[in-house]
Amino acid sequence: MTCTACDMVDSYQRQIDRASRAIEHAGTDAARAAAYADRGRGRSDFARLSFLRRKIDRDEYIRIFTLAVADHDRAVALAGDDAQTYFARGLTYYDRAAQVDGVDPDHTPWFDAARENFTAAVARDGSHALAFDYRGLVNEQTGRFDEAVDDYTHEMALDPRLGKLRLADLHCTRGQVHLRDKEFDLAAVELEKSVALASLGDGCSCDPYNSLAYVYIDALGQYDKGRDLVRRALGSGHPIAPEYMARLDQQPSGAATTAAGSPPPASASPRSAASR
Repeated sequence: MTCTACDMVDSYQRQIDRASRAIEHAGTDAARAAAYADRGRGRSDFARLSFLRRKIDRDEYIRIFTLAVADHDRAVALAGDDAQTYFARGLTYYDRAAQVDGVDPDHTPWFDAARENFTAAVARDGSHALAFDYRGLVNEQTGRFDEAVDDYTHEMALDPRLGKLRLADLHCTRGQVHLRDKEFDLAAVELEKSVALASLGDGCSCDPYNSLAYVYIDALGQYDKGRDLVRRALGSGHPIAPEYMARLDQQPSGAATTAAGSPPPASASPRSAASR
């Protein structure tokens, strides 16, 4: 069944019902904890999507979310050494922080609660790649970039593809922030880190190549670095905007200027560090 042929709100309600039966019939604390965590996630997703679709109002969202957290608290009480119970509770807090607008004027407490639970998860299981991933997202979205780098670096050792993607995207985003602030040397450092990690088709939402082309060719007039970047980009299958290629063709090797040219194309415009 495709997503267009089903109603995910109904799917989450079935998850809640299934987990409720599992709680009733659980024969061990571990099984009961897993069922409580599953029901907590189902309630969180049900409330989030119902609110986004305007099927419930703010008060009803808060009521169901409170029930979800109560389920997670029961799971943690039953299985306090299980990383997954903390991870599941962290996801529920993260969903409220990052995916629900119109309920809280300040999302900081929910980001903090999510970070605390993801930290508890990795403390109990240092191989929990997704806990590092989500803690990195929390840190990135709250401006703790150095901590996010640490999280994604840990993740890369456990899940090389996703960790590499996250790091490439983070360095690109930081480069865009420096570019927006006209801190071109700092932008180049971050964008070079992103280029070193990026791969064709990696799904990275931030393009470091054309932003770095703008820095080298237009902002700093470092044409030899621009040519080297173009060689690396084309060699790895990343396209460079034709206008940068044309401006390089107009400059002799070794030429340099400090005059800033046109801003980068829209596809390379700086984006918010919190967008994800």
